[in-house]
Amino acid sequence: MNWKAHLSLQYRRDGERTISHDRHEGPLRVLQSLYPEGPGICHHVIVHPPGGVVGGDRLELEATLGPGSHALITTPGATRFYRSAGATAVQSARLRLDDGARLEWLPMEAIAYRGCEVENRMRFELAPGAEMIGWDLLALGLPASGEPFDRGRFLQQIELPGVWLERGRVDAADARLLDSPLGWAGRRVLATLWFAAGAAVPAPRVAAMLDSARAAIDGSPLRADAGASAPQDRVLVLRVLAARVEPAMQLLASVRAAWRRAAWGLDAQTPRIWST
Repeated sequence: MNWKAHLSLQYRRDGERTISHDRHEGPLRVLQSLYPEGPGICHHVIVHPPGGVVGGDRLELEATLGPGSHALITTPGATRFYRSAGATAVQSARLRLDDGARLEWLPMEAIAYRGCEVENRMRFELAPGAEMIGWDLLALGLPASGEPFDRGRFLQQIELPGVWLERGRVDAADARLLDSPLGWAGRRVLATLWFAAGAAVPAPRVAAMLDSARAAIDGSPLRADAGASAPQDRVLVLRVLAARVEPAMQLLASVRAAWRRAAWGLDAQTPRIWST
């Protein structure tokens, strides 16, 4: 059976509180709405109860963040893309931020199993005055369990229209991409963290955020395989290659915490679901 699921999220500011409303069709839904930081920031945990994504599944998430709202969206665990009999599994997310809205897009890692056929698309539309911190972490196969990613394809797209478009297809047969020192260099985990704004970020703020990211990189065991830059005046990007998920996630979490403090003056609140 193939799953078709759609989840729509709406956030709006009501006084000091960010209020949310969700509607779903199929097995994609909000597990919990939490306010561990007070009423202004809504933490949402998104779940797909079938537990994995297979060829032919189509999962769609849409969200709108009204002026002044702040949402943190995460998942309770890894998204697992299983082997396909030929059909493509499609997961898409489209989020729109109005002026003054803030978004933290922090899903746990995606695991591409041997033989999967996947398209994973993310589109973030930011009005002037809107800002977001997001990350994406892709792990190929389960090498520690003797299940390498030796066949299959994974297409990844991250888009901020008119500002930043990242699109790439990872093919298990592409040894030059996966094993070349100019590509993944034999690593099987690629992590990306970004800060994006709906208008140009002032240069002093960019410099301070890059300095904090590079300080975290220097203190990480992945310092030889990570880097941070500002490819455009509205986007900062951290990129990491790793052999395992855990050290990559630790580095992303460290830099996210530093950027949260530098950009928004907020402490590094860890979503509660990650520790349960």
